[in-house]
Amino acid sequence: MRRTIAAVSALVVVLAAGCTIGKDQSGAQVGEGSIKKIDALSGAQIRVSSKEFDEQLLLGQIAVVALQAAGASPQDKTNITGSSNVRQALTSGAVDLYWEYTGTAWISYLKQTKPIADPQAQYDAVKQADAANNVTWWARSPANDTYALAGNPAAIARTGVKTLSDYAALVKRDPAAASTCIGPEFKSRDDGFPGLEKTYGFDLPAPQEHLLNDAVIYPTVGKGDTCGFGEVATTDGRVAGQKLVVLEDDKHFFPTYNPAISIASAVAQKYPQLEQVFTPIAAKLDTPTLTELNKKVSVDGQKPAEVARDWLKSAGFIS
Repeated sequence: MRRTIAAVSALVVVLAAGCTIGKDQSGAQVGEGSIKKIDALSGAQIRVSSKEFDEQLLLGQIAVVALQAAGASPQDKTNITGSSNVRQALTSGAVDLYWEYTGTAWISYLKQTKPIADPQAQYDAVKQADAANNVTWWARSPANDTYALAGNPAAIARTGVKTLSDYAALVKRDPAAASTCIGPEFKSRDDGFPGLEKTYGFDLPAPQEHLLNDAVIYPTVGKGDTCGFGEVATTDGRVAGQKLVVLEDDKHFFPTYNPAISIASAVAQKYPQLEQVFTPIAAKLDTPTLTELNKKVSVDGQKPAEVARDWLKSAGFIS
């Protein structure tokens, strides 16, 4: 998806801090599995990026390890703060590829106002439109890391809210009971809180709107003392970890956010073999799988590189 938009100067600092890796981030040697060495990729310095939140760090490391297994010499340029900054890094030529979300590209970058309900049709539309920006799309994952609002179990029991329409009615009836934690990017995005308020016809009073870093939202809503409800990502392992209840999007406001490889078209044309590396990986990253991998990072405290390597090994991609 997403997350907080930071100054471009921060982008420059993060890019400068990236490092070329011969082994994966844990120092382990990556062996051959179903990913075979590709002669054309030998030594290719593919610059892999990601956003700053756990799922993106994980996906970035999956790409890094997979590229190493294919014979490339990937450069780790992950952990850039903010969707717009990592996108700018791609379109400006500072990085070569990263996993982006179809819904984010459609709404935020391509400036479309109506999401396409069918995931494949949404992907196809993004792929076609983004070609004009010299961005090529490969390897759509079936996982849907969509936005949602979730509630603390006690708040759900107290208010009876099960759907976003119920939540909108609660805002109108008892605003104090609808206190909500949201992140900075969600607060401003068209596919975030402003669009949600417009679609469901409510206006949450400012005192009941608590702006927090995305990572802090989960435990805060879990405790329930500041916010009864909060913005979440549906594949985030902390939803289950905090026992949060996701509200049904009964008006289908949120678009589909399938992660897929977005790559500079010049790099895609130079190394078309990269597509065969990522397509089978993406196919196995369904929603339950990605949610469980996210939990290992966000809840269990494992390092993204270790989780990425272990999963690629268990799935037979590497040895």
